[in-house]
Amino acid sequence: MTTLLGKRSLVQEAAALRAGTDDPVDAVIRSCDRIDTVDPQVRAFVPEDGRRTRLLEAARRTAADVRDPAGRPALHGVLVGIKDIVQVDGLPTRAGSALPSEVLGGSQAAVVDRLCAAGALIAGKTVTAEFAVTAPGPTRNPHNPAHTPGGSSSGSAAAVAAGMVPLAIGTQTVGSMIRPAAYCGVVGFKPSYGRIPVDGVIPNATSFDTLGCYATDVAGVALAASVLVDGWRGGHPLNEAGRSARWRNPAGRGPRPVLGVPSGPYLERAGDEALRAFEEQRELLRAAGYAVHEVPVMDDFEQIVEQLRTMNRYEVARAHQEWFTRFGDRYRQETTAAIREGRTIGDAAYEAARARRSAFRARLAADRAAAGIDLWIAPSATGPAPAGLTTTGASIMCLPWSNAGLPSVSLPAGHAANGLPMGLQLIGGSGADEDLLHGAAGIEHVLNEDMLNRGGRNTAVPNQSARNVGGPRSAGRRPGPERAD
Repeated sequence: MTTLLGKRSLVQEAAALRAGTDDPVDAVIRSCDRIDTVDPQVRAFVPEDGRRTRLLEAARRTAADVRDPAGRPALHGVLVGIKDIVQVDGLPTRAGSALPSEVLGGSQAAVVDRLCAAGALIAGKTVTAEFAVTAPGPTRNPHNPAHTPGGSSSGSAAAVAAGMVPLAIGTQTVGSMIRPAAYCGVVGFKPSYGRIPVDGVIPNATSFDTLGCYATDVAGVALAASVLVDGWRGGHPLNEAGRSARWRNPAGRGPRPVLGVPSGPYLERAGDEALRAFEEQRELLRAAGYAVHEVPVMDDFEQIVEQLRTMNRYEVARAHQEWFTRFGDRYRQETTAAIREGRTIGDAAYEAARARRSAFRARLAADRAAAGIDLWIAPSATGPAPAGLTTTGASIMCLPWSNAGLPSVSLPAGHAANGLPMGLQLIGGSGADEDLLHGAAGIEHVLNEDMLNRGGRNTAVPNQSARNVGGPRSAGRRPGPERAD
């Protein structure tokens, strides 16, 4: 039986393609063979007639255009999956919806232009929840097809986890990059708001929408970021020239970032299994020499949730005003409900929510500075991927960081009792994406070493009997919203 899981190193593939020890045509054949083998079960890619023919023609052009290895760009011949709310010339955009593709079409997205300029080949469109809101697509989790891969960037995360491509592009409004990364056991990077232009991307909520990328390790998302992110400093961020002066060694020797645990009502929204795993991860990092401080923050967390929801729903309704008027009967129930809720929110309520968000951002930055924190750490999700495909899981663990426009990355961090992956979320300062990935490289090293020491599986919660650890403390905790992307 063919395993649905696969691991392809973006850095290694890109280096081999640039050096000429690998060939774009061979890379296309590998990806197309893998898609043909596993995607009928995973359903990460939007079906495309003639995918192999299109890609082989593009690969031959790429190989012929740049014969000198010295002139090959960073992603020469690399196969990339693109979330189907991002416009790509020659490929229809349906955004996981039943609307006519000609209605949704537009100019190619700036992020795709950057990928193509870097030599990448577009493997195809990946499945998204309808309009990147909450109505799930058909994608299944490669770790267990009976479970969701998360959303709304479902197909992008699953395509990387299944080894169909070494790189995929997704988006996040609230939790649509970080949660699928955790559920699928890959690395997901969401830059600071605004650092990758969203031209050519169908909007969800424009005050939050952010493009990001998936790969199998931090080095991979760092390579992609050096191509995609505006004003990236120092070339490839894992090179010495681009590294923060404070954190010179990604393998964990020498200075390390100070880590902050956001204690209080926000953290209490995680499930018991996620909290137990997170406690073990904190102790692991302390043992590796990291300073880990608990910082009480967001005591008004419920008000923060409502503020973001007000802005999100208002903006979704405005983004879809024309389409919904014409094609409202083609929208799915979840998206329809979000749009109708947004139509009830007036301009005054929206502006008040914007003001509250500005105050929250300032307060969170002040709390971080006062505590001397370099990176926040938190669970990437409330727990492992839920069973079934009727929900993509809760985005609540990502909500405050998206609200603040901060960069975040999810690292694979052990497995739940049922064997599904868990994730550790790292959050940096606004605009400090480079420092975030430098710090993430060191923490990734610690997590990987722990996994090797455990015999190949970093199992943070080793068995079902641990379920009731923590007892009454969590009995009254409200669960995170299951449908808030």
